[in-house]
Order: sequence, then C-alpha cells, then structure tokens
Amino acid sequence: MASGSACTAVKIGIIGGTGLDDPEILEGRTEKYVDTPFGKPSDALILGKIKNVDCVLLARTSLRPQTFYDGSHCSARGVCHIPMAEPFCPKTREVLIEMAKKLGLRCHSKGTIVTIEGPRFSSRAESFIFRTWGADVINMTTVPEVVLAKEAGLCYASIAMATDYDCWKEHEEAVSVDGVLKTMKENANKAKSLLLTTIPQIGSMEWSETLRNLKNMAQSSVLPPRH
Repeated sequence: MASGSACTAVKIGIIGGTGLDDPEILEGRTEKYVDTPFGKPSDALILGKIKNVDCVLLARTSLRPQTFYDGSHCSARGVCHIPMAEPFCPKTREVLIEMAKKLGLRCHSKGTIVTIEGPRFSSRAESFIFRTWGADVINMTTVPEVVLAKEAGLCYASIAMATDYDCWKEHEEAVSVDGVLKTMKENANKAKSLLLTTIPQIGSMEWSETLRNLKNMAQSSVLPPRH
C-alpha cells in the first residue's frame, strides 16, 4: 500500500453472548430487521458506530445451521470442505491480544475450546472427559459460528471469558446460571473496554489482502453440484 493512501473501510460485526449484548456501546443506534437467502437472523440487527467505525451488533444467536451448504432449497449450491486447521483469523487475534495487553487485561493467547450443544451445562462425566482431552475452555457458541464465518470469507475471532470451573471439582459448587451471570456482569466492562479499544484499531488497518485470501479460500473449497 502506498504511503499515505487510505485504508479500505471495513464493517465490524459483533455477536454478543450472555451479558455482552449491550447496544449502548454503539453511537447513533438503529434497529433493522432483515431477511437473508439463508433465513432470518435470530434477532434484530443493531447498527451504529464505534469511534466512526461502522458496526453491526447481533445480540443473540440460536438454531444456527452447521453450514451454508446443507442441501436445503435456500442453501448455497454445492458442498463446502472448508479448511479449519486455523479456525480463527490470525490478524484479528493479534489485534485483540495486543489491545488486551495494553489495557492491562489478563489474557491467554492460545488454548483449546470444546463447544457443547447448549443451553444445558455439561454433566460431570463430560466435564472429566473434556479435561482428559486437554480442553481449556467449554462454551456453547463458537461452533458453528467459526465454520460459517470461514465459509462466508469473514475475519472471525472470539473473546472468551472464563466464568466457572464447570462441574469437575466434585467438592465445589457446580456451574449455575446465577453464578455465570454474576461473573459475566463483573467481566462485562472489561470486554466492553476491549471492544471499544480494538475496533478503532481494526478500522485503521488495511484488510483487503486478508479478506481476498479468505474469499479465495472459501470459493476454492466448494465442490459444485453434479447437475
């Protein structure tokens, strides 16, 4: 990129999990109900800006397909064998980690996530199994979001905040909704600070090559239908 040239404008999507769906972080908020070729989102889209960067907030997700290529009448055509060796966007992760460190937030730069089918919590047997697998975090949201983002050619990263020890500690109280919400409320300001700091930084960066590479990967991963 030539010196002094303007960066390509990007729009940032925020999928808010439990306790992180506060629209107050957006300036000039408007609600928009939309339909897509793949169906309606689980809630209204909230449009606005964070320090002059266009953002869209989806407050919750549910009943998500596993792929955009599921063979239904409204799905994309073909079969997509999307590579998932590196599930998250490295560039987006680097920015998030750098900003977290600048804010003095304790963060882990890598780990292994297990996604379970919520909204229920794990059984104790499952919790023990996940530990033997070497899992660091259990959640209910990353899959299929990360797969769908890859298929769509999007830069996707996740901010995960630990709220509890699940239920593998037999002599301590197991995870509960009240406990999770209490910890999420305590951590919410940290997550908001991270978003408010990271999004302007992302908006100041050049993403054309990254997005082009992701789009090319998504397109080259699709086997067209035979007829």
